[in-house]
Amino acid sequence: MITKPFLFFLFCGIILCVSCEKDLPTYLEYEEYSFTGLDENGGTWKPVLFDQVSSITLEAPKEITSQSYKAEVTALKSAIGQMTDSQRESLAYWGNNPVVRWNEIALELIAKYNIIPGPNDDDSYTLPSPATPDGPPGFPFAHPPYAGRALAYLSVAQFDGLIAAWHYKYRYNRKAPYQQDTSISFAYEPNTLPSYPSDGAVLARVSRKILTALFPLEATYLQELEQNHLESLGVSGANVASDLAAGSTIGDAVAQLALTRAASDGMKNAQTPKAVSDSIKQAAFNRFGWQWENLELPTRPVGLTPLFGKVKMWNVTNVEDVRPVAPPAIDSESYLKDVQLLKDHASNMTEEKRRIANFWQDGLGTYTPPGHWNRFANEFIVEHKMNPLRAARTLAYLNMAVMDAGISCWDAKYYYHYPRPIQTIPGFKTIAGTPNFPSYTSGHSVFSAAASEVLAYIFPEKAELVRNWAEEAAISRVYGGIHWSFDATVGTRQGIEIANYTIHKAQADGSD
Repeated sequence: MITKPFLFFLFCGIILCVSCEKDLPTYLEYEEYSFTGLDENGGTWKPVLFDQVSSITLEAPKEITSQSYKAEVTALKSAIGQMTDSQRESLAYWGNNPVVRWNEIALELIAKYNIIPGPNDDDSYTLPSPATPDGPPGFPFAHPPYAGRALAYLSVAQFDGLIAAWHYKYRYNRKAPYQQDTSISFAYEPNTLPSYPSDGAVLARVSRKILTALFPLEATYLQELEQNHLESLGVSGANVASDLAAGSTIGDAVAQLALTRAASDGMKNAQTPKAVSDSIKQAAFNRFGWQWENLELPTRPVGLTPLFGKVKMWNVTNVEDVRPVAPPAIDSESYLKDVQLLKDHASNMTEEKRRIANFWQDGLGTYTPPGHWNRFANEFIVEHKMNPLRAARTLAYLNMAVMDAGISCWDAKYYYHYPRPIQTIPGFKTIAGTPNFPSYTSGHSVFSAAASEVLAYIFPEKAELVRNWAEEAAISRVYGGIHWSFDATVGTRQGIEIANYTIHKAQADGSD
């Protein structure tokens, strides 16, 4: 007998086959480059997770005249002399800005785990749980809110870790081995960045720990990646063993701070039992006289993360301060105008509208809308030849804004509980699926507007480009029939407002 779970996963498999061709993360190839600057004052920048860099302690390194350091240099030369083809490939892969590579690894994992948990034979649902990650179903379900949160914690931990690394690099100012000994070759473009502690080791350790907590079934894979990264650093010519150990020490300390915050940010309560979900739905009906009904097939009994809007934000004090105005009442003039607008789009669907709807779909098996904007950011980072600290700063502010935007959007979704077009327009059909959460406001619009504003701040020459992309992402959901036009326009304003909180914080971190 063919069971319901079998049909469900067959359906998901079809979606994955279509979406993976476009949206699975790809290896970003680029020529090795000289950093446009080293940000020598980077150790004075304001971190996110702690108040003072001095709270991350690191002992002074051994003098370069000491026997222990000389022994480390001898070991480094020996390792370089015995370098294997595999190690050379690793050097090429990680490059001199591994912030990009670890971000790509996160995108890969998000895409892999962006699969809806299926129903049991009796129509009940078992939710993924970090307490039993093997499931079934496996943990996590890397939906857009989960993806945005994962990228935020990874990027913030990387940023803070590198601020601490820069602080001690220029405090102790130990030259890299290849700068001291001309017989040691350097794998990348030379620079004068001090070697102690190793910034690469900070990234390897903190990234592995954060991603392992978020994707526990990938622990072995991530451990192997960390070891591979550290091994490549050990033959790059930039670091000796004590540099790597010091970087790992910083990575451990910062990862613990990030994971402590994550444990108490409210995410564990975001996916609610049915009784709670039903009470949220009833409260909206009592307020407004409408409520969203889930029309996906097969139907899950609970919407996606009803209490994600209660998760702790990074740069907004109170989510209610940024809650948008109420959507139009059902059967009001504004509502009826939008009904006609959606019908017109559906009746006059062009190849260009369909292309836009498909390009921004970012559905199951993809790295989701937050991942889409991280991909853009990685390309800009390489184009601008940023050093690792500057790159980490870019992704940290981008992803804090994206996570805050998602929290604000989900607060509005479940506070207003507004129906989707497919629910209230008789016979209406979408070309982009049926999400299992309320309509107002559009997640694509809020995520994209917030991301584009942060990227416009960091890359002002890209401002028009990224804002146009955000507008296209917003209208794509209207073309797809998933959202009302006011979901998109109000959501865009909402994302911009959220981004301004993050940009204000960035402007005061000492980096400009």
